[in-house]
Amino acid sequence: MDWYPLINSLRIAAISSIIVFFTGILAAYYVARLPKTIKGLLDVILTLPLVLPPTVVGYFLLLILGNKRPVGHLLDQWGIPFVMTWYGGIAAASVVAFPLMYRTARGAFESFDETLADAGRTLGLSNSYIFWKIRMPYCRQGILAGTVLAFARALGEYGATSMLIGYTPGKTATISTTVYQLWRTNDGKGAFFWVMVNLSISAVVMTAVNVLEKKNRGAKG
Repeated sequence: MDWYPLINSLRIAAISSIIVFFTGILAAYYVARLPKTIKGLLDVILTLPLVLPPTVVGYFLLLILGNKRPVGHLLDQWGIPFVMTWYGGIAAASVVAFPLMYRTARGAFESFDETLADAGRTLGLSNSYIFWKIRMPYCRQGILAGTVLAFARALGEYGATSMLIGYTPGKTATISTTVYQLWRTNDGKGAFFWVMVNLSISAVVMTAVNVLEKKNRGAKG
């Protein structure tokens, strides 16, 4: 049994989740503090990958990261091509999953009681301390939800991934691209197996989130 699609999907999802965790929180924190008009404009730009067809997102990524494009050509010269390589899947998954992390984190930050931050400043606490020790714990439910959604979205990503890295067994294959390839070659049994693997992982992740939420509610009580 070739477990490469599972290993590849998990590492792509894990790495892209880490990337969007920090970039999504950073963007959400600063956008939430901007004037309404600018915030609305940035919202449109930052959430476009959420509403665009994944294949369109993949097309735009090819325009940027393609080997004949300036950025892609430069990366290729540095020995890190993003086209037809597994780490190209990280780029695709990160772009597609980013809006989920950004939107949920921004909603959490907007619900934060700013009087807590003001009280911390009067006590001489730094903005960095207030952010990590007060704001983030207060908003942990939204942050947790965004992280899980981003991971699940990255794990199941297909459209942009197939456009950017294709399907090469043992090199770029993911669970989603493997399901399509097996179905296309009339291997329904194999496709069903990988579908169930994906479902099982998603169920475990969501169960873990529910357990953590219950613990957090218990701690608050």
